[in-house]
Amino acid sequence: MPASKTPVERFEAIANTLTANRIVAVGKIFGMPSLIAHRKAFAGLYDTAMVFKLSGKEHARALALSGARLFDPSRRGRPMKSWVEVPAAHAERWTALAKQAYNLAESEHRRAR
Repeated sequence: MPASKTPVERFEAIANTLTANRIVAVGKIFGMPSLIAHRKAFAGLYDTAMVFKLSGKEHARALALSGARLFDPSRRGRPMKSWVEVPAAHAERWTALAKQAYNLAESEHRRAR
């Protein structure tokens, strides 16, 4: 039986899947490895959790996961309202959440044009 993937390995697998379309790139934001589309980050690896920029029902469902919370990169009580931090306990959902976050980024990009 293969060993379970680490959070970094899971992030890299998600990045490999999403960067195949050549619109998504890997970069850094807040010092964390991030997924970026159209110069805007939409997901990232923060410690052993992943963070996702989401809205609407997707945001509510992600926030309802046990241990999930609004992302506060400063840890000073100033969370980013659109971003949800999802712990590694829910790593099996990270790919779907990253795709949802990417779809939101694409939608925002189209509206801004």
